[in-house]
Amino acid sequence: MSNNIIVIGSINMDIVIKTKEIPKIGETVIGKEIIENPGGKGANQAVALAKLGAEVSFLGMIGNDVNGKKLISAMKEYGVDTSLIETVEGSSGTAFITVDDQGKNNIIVVPAANYKVDKNYINKHIDAIEKSKIVLLQHEIPIDTVKEVILLSKKLGKTTVLNPAPANSLEDEVLKNVDILIPNEYELGRISNIEIKDRASIIEASRYIIDKGNGVLKVITTLGEKGTIYVDKDKVQYFHPIPTDVVDTTAAGDSFLGGFLYSYMLTEDIFRSIDFGQKVASLTIQRYGAQVSLPTLKEVNGYNLPNSNGGMIN
Repeated sequence: MSNNIIVIGSINMDIVIKTKEIPKIGETVIGKEIIENPGGKGANQAVALAKLGAEVSFLGMIGNDVNGKKLISAMKEYGVDTSLIETVEGSSGTAFITVDDQGKNNIIVVPAANYKVDKNYINKHIDAIEKSKIVLLQHEIPIDTVKEVILLSKKLGKTTVLNPAPANSLEDEVLKNVDILIPNEYELGRISNIEIKDRASIIEASRYIIDKGNGVLKVITTLGEKGTIYVDKDKVQYFHPIPTDVVDTTAAGDSFLGGFLYSYMLTEDIFRSIDFGQKVASLTIQRYGAQVSLPTLKEVNGYNLPNSNGGMIN
């Protein structure tokens, strides 16, 4: 594939605890099972793209521990170009995930090696960014590094895509250089400082961010079981959720990102690509785990569900 994507972000080992219900503060519950899965928002999104057939390279860091070797091995197995990932002294990133019987989760992330992805490392690999068409970032590496990459990528004429998770405020200078922002409703509220209560407040917050981005920015807010809302300076489009038997929502947002960008890279049709992203996410949440749950293109195209714009991705 001639068009390619570079993902700059986190690589984590997910420690998943399956339990009947997620404990409240001060409460103790009995867990059912502990599972280790390769994860991290950056790595998950790269694997989602690679499993669909995209040419994807990755910039990030792992620790010189056993988990680091496992994480690199998994990404390679799924087809991600890991040749630029560096190993540093210390631990690899780790995420502790509790999943209940309804498939809902909560997550604590310990960044470790991910927080060593700095400007010097990025500057060493400018060539890799220059060779890409789309640059995808998240917030599980230092925010200063995210800002540096976004500004650099726009100077190089790249399409910049930011998944601002975990939630963090963003400077206007950053927003002016992001082409597509893909938050969930909580992240949207944090960036806009507008309380998100309903669709109207989502549209208001999106338009506020778009104005700060000089009107160029496209905002796609993922709402989980409530669907997706797209907003730009001229249009608003709501996408109904796909009815799904939920097993585990881990990597749901990451799989949407992968599916959306894979389609958008090929078609430049944003509505069709949102449909495709929702389809990928719907398949993902029917399985346990992060990267292991992400579907292939064959699985997605065989998933016979109606789309608002229709069609398979070839």
